[in-house]
Amino acid sequence: MPAKVDPEKCSGCGSCADVCPVEAITVDEVAVVDANECTDCGSCVDECPEEAIELED
Repeated sequence: MPAKVDPEKCSGCGSCADVCPVEAITVDEVAVVDANECTDCGSCVDECPEEAIELED
């Protein structure tokens, strides 16, 4: 399952998009994960300073 962003926690810093190896994350006000592109690698989860991203089960 793709990564999921909690918009209440996301600050929109973009650090998750910077580490995404498949460029599946875009950031406007908050991060958005393209479920069709996400490979569930978890890089964004580890990078997020707000702990706003988790991998869905």
